[in-house]
Amino acid sequence: MAMPEGYDGLRTGDESERTDDPNEYKRTCIDFIEDISHDYEAWVDYYKLPEDEDKRRREGIKATIARTNEWLAKVAQSIKAVDVIMNDGIQKMAESTAGKPLEIGVFVNQKSGYTETKPGVIDVVVKGNPRKNRKLKLGYHFKDDRFRIESTCGAYLEETNLPTEGFDEMEIHLKLHAENAKSRDVISFTITIGEFENDVEIDKRGISTVVHLV
Repeated sequence: MAMPEGYDGLRTGDESERTDDPNEYKRTCIDFIEDISHDYEAWVDYYKLPEDEDKRRREGIKATIARTNEWLAKVAQSIKAVDVIMNDGIQKMAESTAGKPLEIGVFVNQKSGYTETKPGVIDVVVKGNPRKNRKLKLGYHFKDDRFRIESTCGAYLEETNLPTEGFDEMEIHLKLHAENAKSRDVISFTITIGEFENDVEIDKRGISTVVHLV
């Protein structure tokens, strides 16, 4: 789902330049997360879903607002960190809006969604179970981009030797390189997983994770 037109992440109110004060910028972004959530809720309205699914998606959006804004307030120490956490929240709201039909999870340090760990090469565990007669495969976030990743420390996900096969039961380990990270750095990344039947992709979903380096 596209961002609202005209949003480039650099506008605060009528000023043409973003503030240099992280605390001021945090407040702007906390408000922005709250504001943009209504666009995602409007999409949920538009889908006209069964009551329980409608409720599940709205609760996902609300939970994301609360956690993202808590991270913006407490974790972010720089303008860049605010951007990373805010964009992670926007991704997560989009994921809740689209629904979560696949049984998949991404874990860092045995936690999902909002996690913390030490700098270095970080083990990212991707797990999932497809529905009947289907298989799961690691997908692409966008065209040729396998992963979405944004960080304050130049982190990247290793792309050599990635599994290309379909899994009846997925448990794969990815390497997140954050050797240059320091305490208080943040990384957000999205892993995309496709569900296939007879080699045809039936469904696809992304899962976003934000990592606080401690």
